[in-house]
Amino acid sequence: VQLVESGGGLVQAGGSLRLSCAFSGRTFSSYAMGWFRQAPGKEREFVATEGRVRTNYADSVKGRFTISRDPAKNTVYLQMDSLTPEDTAVYYCTARSTFGATYDYWGQGTQVTVSS
Repeated sequence: VQLVESGGGLVQAGGSLRLSCAFSGRTFSSYAMGWFRQAPGKEREFVATEGRVRTNYADSVKGRFTISRDPAKNTVYLQMDSLTPEDTAVYYCTARSTFGATYDYWGQGTQVTVSS
């Protein structure tokens, strides 16, 4: 599985960004997808995941971020609205086989910087 993120950048507080993650190498429908992030000096943290049954969001992003997938493009998105400086981090796309318990595949990350 290969994951390639894009869409990061610099945005002012209150603005929006949409991250994309292109999936390849296996059958997209057989994998659940997610987004994690890592801010400077902090551990990587969960942001959102999606699968056949439901989506999940971290409390810190609930109501502001939306995870979705486009099966026709083998791509998962993270729409981020009402961004704050606390959202500044490197955002990583991840994939888990629907038969597996762990997220085994990771992208290289894309930087999101929110200025105040």
